Amino acid sequence: MTTSTRGESILSRQGLESFICEKVAAMVGALARDILPNEPLQRYGVSSAQALELMALLSARTGRQLAPTLAWEHPSAEALARRIAEGPKVREAAAGRPGGVGANEPIAIVGIACRFPGGADDPRAFWRLLRDGVDAVGEPPAGRAGLNDYYDPDPTRAGTTHVRRGGFLKEVDGFDPQFFGISPREAEHMDPQQRLALELAWEAMEDAGVRADVLKGSRTGVFFGVGWHDYADLLKGHPEAIVSHTGTGQSTCVIPNRVSYVFGLRGPSIGVDTACSSSLVAVHLACQSLRSGESTLALAGGVNLALHPETWVALAKFGGLSPDGVCRAFAEGANGFVRGEGGGAVLLKPLSRALADGDPIYCVIRGSAINNDGASNGLTAPNPAAQVEMLRDAYANAGVDPAAVHYVEAHGTGTSLGDPIEAGALGEVLGSAREPERPLRVGSVKTNLGHLEIAAGIAGLIKAALALQHREIPPSLHFTRANPLIPFESLRLQVAASRMPWPAREDEVARAGVSAFGWGGTNCHVVLEAGEVAPAQIVPLAAETQAALIAAATELRAQAADPAGPLFPELCRAAALRARGRHRLAITARTRGELASKLDGFLEGRTVAGLASGEAP
Repeated sequence: MTTSTRGESILSRQGLESFICEKVAAMVGALARDILPNEPLQRYGVSSAQALELMALLSARTGRQLAPTLAWEHPSAEALARRIAEGPKVREAAAGRPGGVGANEPIAIVGIACRFPGGADDPRAFWRLLRDGVDAVGEPPAGRAGLNDYYDPDPTRAGTTHVRRGGFLKEVDGFDPQFFGISPREAEHMDPQQRLALELAWEAMEDAGVRADVLKGSRTGVFFGVGWHDYADLLKGHPEAIVSHTGTGQSTCVIPNRVSYVFGLRGPSIGVDTACSSSLVAVHLACQSLRSGESTLALAGGVNLALHPETWVALAKFGGLSPDGVCRAFAEGANGFVRGEGGGAVLLKPLSRALADGDPIYCVIRGSAINNDGASNGLTAPNPAAQVEMLRDAYANAGVDPAAVHYVEAHGTGTSLGDPIEAGALGEVLGSAREPERPLRVGSVKTNLGHLEIAAGIAGLIKAALALQHREIPPSLHFTRANPLIPFESLRLQVAASRMPWPAREDEVARAGVSAFGWGGTNCHVVLEAGEVAPAQIVPLAAETQAALIAAATELRAQAADPAGPLFPELCRAAALRARGRHRLAITARTRGELASKLDGFLEGRTVAGLASGEAP
């Protein structure tokens, strides 16, 4: 048998793997030892023409006519060598597409990831920002592509912006490409919005307790709001900087495609651009895909980075920006919106499957609707009749009485025209049949973060989901006096200007709505509902002495009572990991409030159902 210089059979898997690594190294100008067998060859810069050349060399080496497509079907040296050495495997009959769960199936939000201004880099930090009423709008960070050079307080001066305050992320250039199997050379040419989408997708899966590798090859859909292409615009005028990665790196449609590619997801992968409603429309489409069976799991969200000064100039000349950089949604003195940047993603699953899998559930999407303003008073002018129609459709699709909704996270940009029209539509559909003493509460996250434009809808959705989870409505900022053009009392609306408990009676399910409107007229509304009653958890505590057990119970009680503390399942898991010692306590509880109440009973020496304590022999 013929052998290679390493003493391996040239037709063995190891021999073929060595041969492939040597040839690829020669093609790309690297050393053979630098070509890792389990890495896709494309990541070393192997072009399509070089892949065909490699297959021709392998055909000559093996004396067999090998299909040129094998290099694409088996993209690493290891996989390609195994396929050639072992031959084709008998394929099982392809599984049919899974059946849908039905048009009325609620969709559970089982994972959340976010990157918002003010350091709100995860759901907990975002909830703290909301609960504490933080305004994260400020001056641009240093080095933001010369935004200050385009600033002029005179709004009539050509080529300038009279506004530079916004909701900014502190860093948009930090990224670990090799964590995602991407070369630093390619990452340099990737729009930071692609990088952010990858990080959000990973974090949403991690938040849900889903291993990314398990989803490879699954019908997981990816639906992302996309829009601005500021990073590509920054490269204009520098053709010498264009390389092979530039085209895909700058394309906004590749934002969801990059997520699907990196994680091997085979469901739909769709970029949605309806301007400021993009990310909420992405959620709507993801829910439809899940209900039809097209997807079994879905990532939905959006990203928005304000990188190029000329986009600021365009929006300043459009006339919608607040001159003083303050969003006063539904308030007197509302004078425009404030730009914001960031992104968010949710992991979605049909409710029946989420319950069967024991997933943590933030809340449930009962239904949604989209439409367009059609022939309004102008291309970017809202249409009151279209908003009313969309709201009626959303609640009909959800099977929810509009009067049973407690809170709406509004589009609420703080514009003199948009706010009164939105309030009027909400009052007509959700306020008209409501008891006067129980007005519909409304608010806008744009008062905290600025208007995240492409990602505005997902920011509002995440805020509403967290509010439902915590049974609390955070304050909508900068509301001292009502917009005089909005008859709040007759519309039976009330701005949630201060932090308040969720306004549901004990016998009511907590419900919320979320709206987003695009400047081209595409409107979207999503109906949310609190998740199912959680199953009881066993919470164990243990310590070496009774005094230490009491101290541990006191500490756990403080954590359970903290609204910004860990989620209840995380609290239970952490307690179980620390449970060591002869003095023991076990509690069954469904919520943090119930856990805190039972811990009070233990600390006060009362007999409490669902609580047992003692000393092990």
